[in-house]
Amino acid sequence: MSTEAHDPRFTDLDAWPAEQAIGAMVEGQMAAVSAVAAARGQLAAAVEAAAGRMRGTAGRLVYAGAGTSGRIAVQDGVELHPTYGWPWERMAFCMAGGPDALMVAVENAEDDAVAGAAEMDRLGVGPDDVVIGVAASGRTPFTLGVIRQARARGALTIALANNPGTPLLEAAACPVLLDTGPEPVAGSTRMKAGTAQKVALNIWSTALMVQLGEVHRGLMVGMKATNAKLRSRSVRIVAELAGVDHAAAASALDLAGGDIKQAVLVSAGITDPAARAGLLAKAGGSLRRALADRSHDGG
Repeated sequence: MSTEAHDPRFTDLDAWPAEQAIGAMVEGQMAAVSAVAAARGQLAAAVEAAAGRMRGTAGRLVYAGAGTSGRIAVQDGVELHPTYGWPWERMAFCMAGGPDALMVAVENAEDDAVAGAAEMDRLGVGPDDVVIGVAASGRTPFTLGVIRQARARGALTIALANNPGTPLLEAAACPVLLDTGPEPVAGSTRMKAGTAQKVALNIWSTALMVQLGEVHRGLMVGMKATNAKLRSRSVRIVAELAGVDHAAAASALDLAGGDIKQAVLVSAGITDPAARAGLLAKAGGSLRRALADRSHDGG
């Protein structure tokens, strides 16, 4: 595996001055981002396939992995609710060794393919669900068990791995190869491989939320305002999109129960909650389409 290989360039890394070592590691991080750029076609295919599963269903996003890869996967998923309003009930996580493994390594957990498959059965994954498995090696038995069983149950499967021609990529319907090569510290995939995974997941999930209507004119219209900073941001978003002052935007948010999309529609004169909900449902959650439908209907 290339991620486990020793790069001769770094043989004397421990003897280098700190600035030289840091410079070389920064170069490695830039190379990791380049690996994501090379996979943009695969990422786009994974976004389009996932959006097709998510629209008009109650399907879930299920993130799975072990060790560093699992922690990176979970981090991506947990940020989708506050950022885009993705419902918690449409999210699930499968970490080898269970939730405790997010903080403390659980020995041998990643080697249990049966446990990975069992997690898919426990969650009852099916054709509406999207399961994302992440493993630098592309061979982690737990994650491979997840993906194989999820696909057998009809779920859309996406795999991110940092080694080509590996079982995880072959098992998934949507493989994404992030070919980062050897690490500055041999085998330490929290470096280049982990960076590429984080960047790729950031891009994939953001593009998916855009496709699903949670972004309008570059703004987070699905955002949940869970603190003072985000409540202030909500007011600014509504004011900008609706072309009203901050006081009017705050009032519209109050009437809409804090929902940014509905507050924009309130500002557009749609005061009936049922009418707003109907417009957004017809538009598949897209504020752009809801506003266009309103204008077309003469509302």
